[in-house]
Amino acid sequence: MKIGVLYIMSDLHGVEEKDRKYVENLSQTSGQQLELVHTIDELNNYDFKMVFIATGGTEGKFIKIVPELPEPIFILTSGESNSLAASMEILSFMKLKGLNGEIIHGKPEYVAKKVAQLAKVFEVKSKLNGFRLGSIGKPSDWLIASDVDPINAYRNAGMVLVDIPMEELFDEINKCEYPSNEFALRIENSDFDKNEIKKSLEIYGAIKRLCDKYRLNAVTIRCFDLLGPIKSTGCMALAILNAEGIYGGCEGDMQSLVSMSVIGLLSDKPVFMCNPSRILDEKSMIFAHCTLPLNMISEYSLMTHFESGLGVAVRGKIDTGEATVFKCAGDLSRHFVSKANIDNNLCETFLCRTQIQVTLDKGTSYFTTDPIGNHHMVVNGDYSELVDEFFKWVK
Repeated sequence: MKIGVLYIMSDLHGVEEKDRKYVENLSQTSGQQLELVHTIDELNNYDFKMVFIATGGTEGKFIKIVPELPEPIFILTSGESNSLAASMEILSFMKLKGLNGEIIHGKPEYVAKKVAQLAKVFEVKSKLNGFRLGSIGKPSDWLIASDVDPINAYRNAGMVLVDIPMEELFDEINKCEYPSNEFALRIENSDFDKNEIKKSLEIYGAIKRLCDKYRLNAVTIRCFDLLGPIKSTGCMALAILNAEGIYGGCEGDMQSLVSMSVIGLLSDKPVFMCNPSRILDEKSMIFAHCTLPLNMISEYSLMTHFESGLGVAVRGKIDTGEATVFKCAGDLSRHFVSKANIDNNLCETFLCRTQIQVTLDKGTSYFTTDPIGNHHMVVNGDYSELVDEFFKWVK
């Protein structure tokens, strides 16, 4: 992402070489492309914007341009030539006027990390604006706390929710067609019931065509409604769709689909949507589900869906090590995130097929006192700080 940096200095100074070097070094260490500009018109050419207060005596100049600056206003300062003092006066003025913003200041490594985080946050905010999430069927009957108000989802993040009737999915399944690609071929060649594989891939083809028709970035399906008429499940379909980059969730759970999309876009990692299945102690618990992205696992085997004994589900092995556990409300009004560690993969009989034991830095009390619904998201790697940063600026 290119970042525009509006350079403001007092009339006693020109553009200081040390300031130009500071921005160049920040570009290198943050991995972002920062470019100094000198007018509001130039600044408006950039998706993400900052104001570099280079010296003291700049408060009056800032007041003149503040009506033209988009919020939030991020004030970059190197801490030289009284720049921090001026930045504090400016931020105090902003707060008095009800303007949102923050000073970015500190050691070079901290500033670089902060800039990289903010660039990612506003990149994801931009992607969510117009992001299309489809629900094929309504939420499953047991998801009594997982509805999402489409008006608030659009108002708060620009997300567009699309309702698709189950009948339309059944019509597509009856076409008995699916694309031949690397994932489908891999499943076709698996040692499992070929008729069940064929049905599961036809469900995949049907959902994929609906995603194309409605231009969906993400989709959730009332999958238990497939058990009676189709005698199969959506587990494999969702495993492939997620691997292809279309966030796919279970049980018509739109709140979880929003969560999958947010953490997926922030982390650029595949997302395991799962049930909190058992709390072991104040830090550890087990998560499980019958589907997960095929590109998230180092190895897997095919099984039937746990609850029904039908279809083609996935028992996958997820890499152990650092992870993030996450969930947010569908309108992004609240969230939970914790750095975690995936300790091991389990193989119990009475749980959904893919099972992981996880230790959470924040502990497990949230799950018994103030959870955001049932399903939660797990990704490899620690993105907890980035998630918290995103929710500071989400609305």
